[in-house]
Amino acid sequence: MNEIQPLRQWAIGVALCLTLTHSPLGISYANADSAPLQQALAQQLSAVEAQRLPVTEFYQLRDGQPAWQAAVAVESLVAALNSLETDGLTPEDYHADTLIDEFQRSQASSQAAQASFDIKATRALLLALDHLERGKVNPRDVEPQWDAPRPERRYSLLRVVHAVDDRSLDNAIALARPSSAEYQQLRDALKQHYQLANLGSVPYLAAREESLRPGDEADDVSVLRQRLALWGEAELQVADSSAYPLIGVQAGSNRRAFDAPLEAAVRRFQRRHLLQEDGVVGEQTRLALNTSVASRIDQLRVNLERARWIRPMQSAEPRVWVDIAGYRMHYVRPNGQHWDARVVVGTPRRETPIIHSTISHLTINPSWTIPPTIMREDVLPQVRADIDYLARKNIQVISPMGEPLAAEEIDWQRPGGVMLRQVAGTGNPLGRVVVRFPNYDMIYLHDTPARGLFRRDQRALSSGCIRVEGVTELAQMLLQDTGSRYQMSTLLKGGSDRNVSLSQRIPIALHYLTAWPNAEGEVEFRPDIYRRDATLLAALQRSV
Repeated sequence: MNEIQPLRQWAIGVALCLTLTHSPLGISYANADSAPLQQALAQQLSAVEAQRLPVTEFYQLRDGQPAWQAAVAVESLVAALNSLETDGLTPEDYHADTLIDEFQRSQASSQAAQASFDIKATRALLLALDHLERGKVNPRDVEPQWDAPRPERRYSLLRVVHAVDDRSLDNAIALARPSSAEYQQLRDALKQHYQLANLGSVPYLAAREESLRPGDEADDVSVLRQRLALWGEAELQVADSSAYPLIGVQAGSNRRAFDAPLEAAVRRFQRRHLLQEDGVVGEQTRLALNTSVASRIDQLRVNLERARWIRPMQSAEPRVWVDIAGYRMHYVRPNGQHWDARVVVGTPRRETPIIHSTISHLTINPSWTIPPTIMREDVLPQVRADIDYLARKNIQVISPMGEPLAAEEIDWQRPGGVMLRQVAGTGNPLGRVVVRFPNYDMIYLHDTPARGLFRRDQRALSSGCIRVEGVTELAQMLLQDTGSRYQMSTLLKGGSDRNVSLSQRIPIALHYLTAWPNAEGEVEFRPDIYRRDATLLAALQRSV
């Protein structure tokens, strides 16, 4: 062992002790009896610096004095850590289940043990605040295409210190918790589902050859009422108040009849789960009704974590964000007005990626250079079967330099460096306008001639880019909100491939959220179309 190392550690400890005894903020924690413990704290702090938590700064704000040497303080901390269950976090990650026992053991031991416990408790609090503010999981670990840096700490450490002094640890937790209404609505939904988990078992709907329809009368209708009551339609179910204390309901006249109130409840359920809103209980609706409470809890936990990754925006800051799994696009204008639209996103084979960027320009009457994957998998098989396919679709054959080539002279079994470009027009899949933003995946928002796709409930139908209903209206608002002199009505009458730059870039984010509040504040549960939830849940459940 290096003989100089013990001396170096002693010197670091003394230096830290001297630093910590002079608070830059003038907060007085003078206590002569705590000097030995204070020095023990200083000597141990150098070991935690590599953990990237502001542990030393925390003690500097306390004049180097310990924070967790009274039972009431530790109990307050444990209560605050346990409250994180409603944020979808695991209190045991922060030793909430062992801190009180460890505190009692340290009190019966040496001052070095007491100092070690104090630092451990502080680190537990600061780690919890870090996870609550920025997410427990680094998004890059589960979303390989994630392109945004993790935000720096925003909460005030001084206010945390004051909350510790006041034994108001709930206030410390609140400093780091995301403040958006959507996050709180997800938390409320998670609390409700934890309560549902304690209600006891509810029968499941059996598979049927025929769908359950309004007007039917069957025992399955009674089970349907029970499943809907579990998911919030309490007035439909006759229940024993001791077994179902949250349901508190009135008896219906005929529980086996699929009547009008039951149909309305089915439609509401379908709407909250992005299912075809027809009031008929077919296979997809039955599967959603039969989802376990535990599965919904996991889904809420996963999406609370995703919500922690979303950068908070200033209320007056314009931005566009695409809710991929919800098939919606939202534009918050500089004046605070909200504009929403239905979108079509990538299929499970060609997923729309998560992107953070800024809208830079519009392309009016665009031609379409067919991407390599679509050319290889979709277009070439058509061309090989019938070369006239190119003429019917107004597709030009060009070289990488943009020079026209004769389609008849190309070996379509091995086309080499050939590119295909579809000219602007009514049949062009990009429609009349493209909204562009820099990204590595060449993703953009665009118009489409296939307007009927927006009427579908499930809209994961594109090759990765995002088709926006009413995108011409969006383009006009972007021009207006960035001070442009152009009008879309005039631009659309011009030639093809005209690029119009925005004088001010508008932030845009594409997010994947399988549970999220709608405009009415009700949490919608969406199909996990890209099967990403399981990977994030596994990472979230991993101990730290």
